[in-house]
Amino acid sequence: MPAESPVREVLAAAVEALGGKERTGQVEMAEAVARAMTEQQHLVIQAGTGTGKSLGYLVPSLLNHDRVVVATATLALQHQLVERDIPRLVEAVGDRLDTTYAVLKGRSNYACLHRIREGVPDDQGVLVDIPEGSMGAEVLALRGWAEKESEAGGTGERDHAPRHTERVWRQVSVNHRECLGAARCAFAQECFAERAKEKAANSHLIVTNHSLLAIDAIEGVPMIPDYDVVVIDEAHELVSRVTQAATDELTVGDVERAARRSQKHVADKGDASTAADDLADAADALADALAATSAGRIETPGEQLSDALVLVRDAARSLVSAFGKDEADGDAGRTQAKGLAQEVFATAERMAAFKESDVLWLNEARERIPARLAVAPLQVWAQMRERLLTEKTVIFASATLMLGGDFNAVAGSLGLKPSERVDTGAGESAADDALPWRALDVGSPFDYARQGILYVARHLPDPGRDGLGKAQVDEIVDLIDAAQGRTLGLFSSRRAAEAAAEAVRERLPHLTTLAQGDAQLPELSRQFVEDPHTNLFGTLTLWQGLDVPGDTCQLVLIDRIPFPRPDDPLMSARSRAADKAGGNGFMQVSATHAALLLAQGVGRLIRTTEDKGVVAILDPRLATKRYGSFLKASLPPMWSTTDPAVVRQALGRIATAD
Repeated sequence: MPAESPVREVLAAAVEALGGKERTGQVEMAEAVARAMTEQQHLVIQAGTGTGKSLGYLVPSLLNHDRVVVATATLALQHQLVERDIPRLVEAVGDRLDTTYAVLKGRSNYACLHRIREGVPDDQGVLVDIPEGSMGAEVLALRGWAEKESEAGGTGERDHAPRHTERVWRQVSVNHRECLGAARCAFAQECFAERAKEKAANSHLIVTNHSLLAIDAIEGVPMIPDYDVVVIDEAHELVSRVTQAATDELTVGDVERAARRSQKHVADKGDASTAADDLADAADALADALAATSAGRIETPGEQLSDALVLVRDAARSLVSAFGKDEADGDAGRTQAKGLAQEVFATAERMAAFKESDVLWLNEARERIPARLAVAPLQVWAQMRERLLTEKTVIFASATLMLGGDFNAVAGSLGLKPSERVDTGAGESAADDALPWRALDVGSPFDYARQGILYVARHLPDPGRDGLGKAQVDEIVDLIDAAQGRTLGLFSSRRAAEAAAEAVRERLPHLTTLAQGDAQLPELSRQFVEDPHTNLFGTLTLWQGLDVPGDTCQLVLIDRIPFPRPDDPLMSARSRAADKAGGNGFMQVSATHAALLLAQGVGRLIRTTEDKGVVAILDPRLATKRYGSFLKASLPPMWSTTDPAVVRQALGRIATAD
């Protein structure tokens, strides 16, 4: 009998120590990940909910000789890995492996001792006092917490801080452009961010996020210590997160602020002192240009907007030059002012270039939010292929990577070509510069055909642009009444969620109905879990971020197929580019986007082997349109029906059984 592989042995020890049972899919995944790391081949692996995917990649990561980076899309998963999964694994197998690990986040996620001790400069670069009222109390609480963290050798991470708002956190933190740098900061030895980097440099396993990975590997800004292997969990989110990291925005306020902050630092430099005034004048020109520009994608910038961007670019460049070389005086106001000017220059330069590889659009002003220009890459697969996949061995893991029944759609968006896939024989004659990869679906321990029903309300009219119609509202009320609550409603817009909640409250007053925005998500989740006769309605956050096993959730309602908005500038540009290249833009962009999100939403229902329930999709197009088969093939294999009477009876039986 052959000896057990190291990965099987360590995984078995870990599972036993944690009181678990062997899962075939988890073992298969762990061995595939170990093989990919050893053979330096990329791996795309789908591991359904309940597989235990974190152990499936953590065990081979600890066994790997080289440092491994694990990147997640959400803070929730990062927190789970660092606070629960890795410590428990280390405790189980720590005596036989290098189990050093660290978490690494962007600089703004750590409290800044310089800002806390030296103060916060205002728009003129003058230090300001702590604000009065509740905000001031929160700032003081955060300052006190940070000092205690420093004394105790803590991490200073935002996740561990007392409760606070985004605005308050900015009073005690800095971004990478505002940071003085370790060479010039008086508190560098105590700096939480520097300590985190040092710990990461001495660790075998580093846990970070998609955005930081994108900045490090794709943008080329060194953020992570050298590594050879990266595991990307929640890989279905990677393209979106890389796009976000590579998106720049510019407002008139950004330009004005850079000019104001810089004024005092260049005022005594002769001709250079006019540079700040020139940038302020350029801000006025930009304001006029934006007022004359329609919101949405800018396919051909008009002369006024082009000229304004050139003015901002040139004035910002002159202003950066006016600062001269960095001085070693630790002047935080000067560093931050120069950083703002550099950021305005870089963004204006990119926008003024108007490259075919970028998409430029204008977001119109809304309540308290000014109009802003945005620029994002048309595609990111080429950058990922060139700057990540050619340099590292990458493991892409998620519960939803097979769309339409295969991996090609997702793999292509990540920079991998079907012709390079070696486990199908397609990559055997690939070119010399090919990137060999394998794909594997290890399934799920859940019996979806027995545990879940997929109901498509074929009898309803197609959804319109005006939100929920009477027929959809009636269907929602009937289904929730049959389920006696226990419903998670996933809606395409906040307006639809609120309209549905209002109707259910009015017609089913004996049930508790919550809508996203009524309270913070943790509080809403707590109420939803504690009372089974509760409904929770919301939008995108709930589609992907809610995990409520048990009889709390026995009905998942989805109001419509989650296609991107037709006026989404980036998605529409990508769709048009696919058509132009001879492909099918709708299927490659819109349908792929919808399939990923739909699979995530449907996945909210079955979270354990004991869960039972119904996913009700109130969009008949899933049953009537040709693309419906592609979307359904992307979902868990539940028993499917279009008969509302059958579904109501099933919901009644499930509710009564509980």
